[in-house]
Amino acid sequence: MTQLNWQTEQDLRALLCELVSWKSMSRTDGERDFPYKAHAKLQHIPYFQEHPEHLALVDADHHRKLLTALYKHENATKTIVLISHFDTVNTEEYGDLEALAFEPEMLTQALLERTEELPEDARRDLLSGDYLFGRGTMDMKMGLALHMQLIEKAAAEKWPINLVLLTVPDEEVSSVGMREAVPHLITLKEKHQLDYFLFLNGEPVFAQEPGDKKTYIYSGTIGKIMPSALVYGMETHVGEPLSGVTANYFASFLTKEMEFTDQFREAFEEEQTPIPVSLMQKDLKMEYSVQTPYRAALMWNVFTFKQNAGDIMQTFEKVANVAAKEANEHYTRICARENVAPVGKLEVIRYEKLVEYAKDKFGEAAVTRMVEDVCRYAEGDDRDKSFKIVDKLMIECQELAPAYVIFYAPPYYPAVNSSDEAVIQDATAFIQQEAKEAFDLTVNRIHYFNGICDLSYVNYADTRGGWEHFENNTPVWNLSYTIPFKEMAQLQAPVFNVGPFGKDPHKRTERLHINSAFVETPYLLEKLIRNWC
Repeated sequence: MTQLNWQTEQDLRALLCELVSWKSMSRTDGERDFPYKAHAKLQHIPYFQEHPEHLALVDADHHRKLLTALYKHENATKTIVLISHFDTVNTEEYGDLEALAFEPEMLTQALLERTEELPEDARRDLLSGDYLFGRGTMDMKMGLALHMQLIEKAAAEKWPINLVLLTVPDEEVSSVGMREAVPHLITLKEKHQLDYFLFLNGEPVFAQEPGDKKTYIYSGTIGKIMPSALVYGMETHVGEPLSGVTANYFASFLTKEMEFTDQFREAFEEEQTPIPVSLMQKDLKMEYSVQTPYRAALMWNVFTFKQNAGDIMQTFEKVANVAAKEANEHYTRICARENVAPVGKLEVIRYEKLVEYAKDKFGEAAVTRMVEDVCRYAEGDDRDKSFKIVDKLMIECQELAPAYVIFYAPPYYPAVNSSDEAVIQDATAFIQQEAKEAFDLTVNRIHYFNGICDLSYVNYADTRGGWEHFENNTPVWNLSYTIPFKEMAQLQAPVFNVGPFGKDPHKRTERLHINSAFVETPYLLEKLIRNWC
C-alpha cells in the first residue's frame, strides 16, 4: 500500500508547522510564494503524479495565485469543495519574539520562559501543554492541513466521491482569492461534470464571547458591508467661521446616529448581528493651515443575516436623513444666534445620484474618464480610492454642498445560511453524535459563522436585486473591485464549516488546541465525508 505522509498525529502536526513556517502575510512575497510551495507538496501524492493536470495554480491579482487540487473518482459525480485560505495578518505585536511567530514549536517553548507577560487565560493554556502557539496555527493553516490530509487519504483509498481542495490568498483583506476562484470552480464543474454537493470550509472555532470554550460547527456565515459617507461642507478662514461650515461639524451628527444604532440589527433564533461600529472618521485636510476642513470621510462596519445591499442602503439613507435634519436645525439656531445667514442646507445624496448629476453637467464620457483617472493614479487601497472618487466628483459639483454623499466601500461579504438544508441538518446531527460517542465532546451548531469567511462567495441566492444597489453605489466597482454575483449564483450547494478549536485569532496569543486539531477534528471530518460516500 502507498505510504501516506500526513495521517498520524505527529505527521499532521509536522505538516501544520511547515505550512505555518511559510510566512504568508497578506500582500507580501510570502503570500505570493505560498501556493507554489503547497503545489509542490501536493505533487508528492501519487494520485497527482498520475494526474498532474488535476493540480492548478490560478491567477488572483498582484502576482498572487490560488491553488486547486481535484481528486476525482472515476464513477462519482458527487463533489465536496474543501475551502481554506493561506494568508495571515501581520506579526508586529509579537515584539522581540516576532522572529518566532511562524515557528510554533519554538514559539511555544519560548513563551514558557516568559509566562508573566501573558494574559491569565493564555498563561493557563500555555502551562497546560494543550495548545500550540503561533501566527496562522488557528487562523487558518490548520484548516488547510486537515484538507490536505483528507485528499491524500481519499486518493490512496479511492473513496467513491470527488474532492476539490481550494486554498486562496487575501481572505484577511478583501477575499480577492475567493472571488477569483468562483469562475474557476465553474470551469472545473463543467469540465469534469462535477455535482457540487457541499462547500466545506475549515475555519477554526471562534468564541461567541470572551472566555467561551465551547466547540462549534457552522451552517452559514455572517455578512459584512461597509456603508460610508463623504461629508462635504464649505471652506472658510478660521477668522470667519460662519462664512463656511466644517465637515467635522456635520460629520458629528451622522456619527452620533450611526454608531451603535440598533436599526440594522437582525436576529435568527438565538443569534443577533453585532451593532454597527465606526471603522474610519477623519477629515481630508492634508496639512495644517487656517483654512477649515471642509471634507471628511466616514465608514462603518455593518453585519447582516438576511438583509441585502439594497436593504442596508435604504436604512443608511434613513439614518443619514435623520442626522441631516438634526444638523440643519442645530446649525440654523447657531446662525440665528450669530445673526448670519446659513451657507446652505445639508442634503443626503446617494453616490449613484451624484454620478447622474455629474454626467448631466459634464457628459458621461468626461465623468467616466474622471473616475477612471482617480482610480488609476490615486494611492491607497480600494477604500482610499472610493473616497477619492467621491471627493473628486463633489469638488466638480460643489453647488450640491453641503452634503452627505453616501456609498459603499469594499469589501462586501454576502451572508449565507444553509441551516434549513436537509443535508446540513443530517450532517450536524451526525457530527454531534460522533463527537459525543468518540470523545464525549459536545458540539454546538451556530447558524452564522462570526469570523467572516470565503463561504460568502458561493450559494448566492438574493433574488431582490440587492447586488445592483451595491454595484451602483460602490465608486470603485468594475475598476479595482468586483464581485462575480452572477457566477456565484451558479454555485448552488449548502455551506458548512468544521474546523479545530483555538483562541485569540489576530493576537499575539493566537493558539491552537492540540487534541482538537490533531485528533478530534480529523476523525470527525473523515467520518463525515465517508458517510456520504
